[in-house]
Amino acid sequence: MENLPKKVRSKKLNTRVDLTAMVSVSFLLIIFFMVVNELAKPKIMDLSLPEKYVDDEWNHVIVCGGGGGQRTITVLLDENDKIITYTGYLFNPLKDPKEVNYGKNGIRKELFSQKKAILEYSTAIGRPKNGPIVIIKPGKKSNFKNLIDILDEMAIVNIDTYVIVNDFLSEETKLLASN
Repeated sequence: MENLPKKVRSKKLNTRVDLTAMVSVSFLLIIFFMVVNELAKPKIMDLSLPEKYVDDEWNHVIVCGGGGGQRTITVLLDENDKIITYTGYLFNPLKDPKEVNYGKNGIRKELFSQKKAILEYSTAIGRPKNGPIVIIKPGKKSNFKNLIDILDEMAIVNIDTYVIVNDFLSEETKLLASN
């Protein structure tokens, strides 16, 4: 055999793709979408409001709890972070109206002491599960932050029964104006 030129075979290199960067990018994307998904969840509070009902035949005095309003605490909200609270009915209060502030030494302390007194009263009359009923009345000049703050206080004090009412009695309007 003659000297034939040898065929030069190309050397086959092992093809390897380095996926390190791709793995890093994919983990970053996964973390990004998890954070975005968590931040996109709505932060809401369950709130049920009754339909607006006006009946001219009846007075709009809220009567609840029985016992001369023993369980009712009314919280009036006004401008400049002003809170006035009283227990019972305004025309015959069990605890005179007084002005308190927001925070742990203000409305929270007042609600805790009122709740304790109401639970003691309820236990004494044989109804230990009857807690306070808080009527929240935001004034026309109060802001939305005040309403959210008072709802937070309801959650902190663990008051289960409360209502938001926007009808002020004329005496309550005078009370807010006088303070």
